[in-house]
Amino acid sequence: MKAVGHRANLPITDPNALIDFDAPKPAPGPRDLLVRVAAVAINPVDWKVRTRFPLPAGETRILGWDACGTVEAAGAGVRRFRPGDQVYYAGSLVRPGSNAEFQAVDERIVGRKPKSLSVAEAAALPLTTITAWELLFDRLGVVRGGGRGQSLLVVGGAGGVGSILIQLARELTQLTIIATASRPETIQWCQQFGAHKVIDHTKPMADQQKTIGISQVELIAALTETEQHFPVLADVLKPQGRICVIDDPKAIDVNLLKRKSASLHWEFMFTRSMFETADIEAQATLLDEVSALVDAGRLRTTLGDHYGAINATNLRRAHAFIESGKAKGKVVLEGF
Repeated sequence: MKAVGHRANLPITDPNALIDFDAPKPAPGPRDLLVRVAAVAINPVDWKVRTRFPLPAGETRILGWDACGTVEAAGAGVRRFRPGDQVYYAGSLVRPGSNAEFQAVDERIVGRKPKSLSVAEAAALPLTTITAWELLFDRLGVVRGGGRGQSLLVVGGAGGVGSILIQLARELTQLTIIATASRPETIQWCQQFGAHKVIDHTKPMADQQKTIGISQVELIAALTETEQHFPVLADVLKPQGRICVIDDPKAIDVNLLKRKSASLHWEFMFTRSMFETADIEAQATLLDEVSALVDAGRLRTTLGDHYGAINATNLRRAHAFIESGKAKGKVVLEGF
């Protein structure tokens, strides 16, 4: 089968950073679906794995943790799907990725594709949707339909996770949503997805929050540049508030939270699939629920840019754009 992978930790400017190659077609395990991949999306995890995790000599790693496609075959233990079903999912960090014509994926982390979306529009959603959902409901502990009188600060609201988190919070809670963005187009992006207020994270945020009349917030989603922003986040967090982090800060002073009895949480959407936790099927359940919400017109795709066919050249372009930190929504590729 056609696939795109990497053999060394190279900068994206190197033509060998990602290469086209032929790989064996995977065989599904007992709980696996064999999916014919139709579209994929790119996430920061793609370039982080490409640059930070060495490979054994002679091995080619297939990246990609967002996909939409059609079930080609199902393992003997599969209960929820059959060949011909259209699905979307984010896969597992410890298995080969989606940048290939076929992928084997555990059915317990797979959702049914929204019927109202194209394959490219659907591929934009899984990883960021799982991250945002788990962050909001599992880590920050927000109750569905709750949050009246409370505020959520979303740092990096125009990114992939921010784009769907704003929607989930607006649609499924009563929280007041404050997003951060720094360019006119990203400010507008946050507003169109439902942010009540937008402030600029490149300027003093505490002053801006006072200006909008919300000087402190109960909940913070720290989605980007957390190491840089952490002191001000600790400052604008209310006593007994909660912060959830998804990026990779090298050093943050958690003592800043002590006097407020505030809590720090991590969200890593691969935890359930990596450790096959007892509640692993929660990811399939939430993806199905989001699919129904999309088809009901309550949530929208976060597709930002379409980069054409799935091949090494286009994936190198996509990686470079994601690494630049200037992406708005998700970058998607479609077809081989």
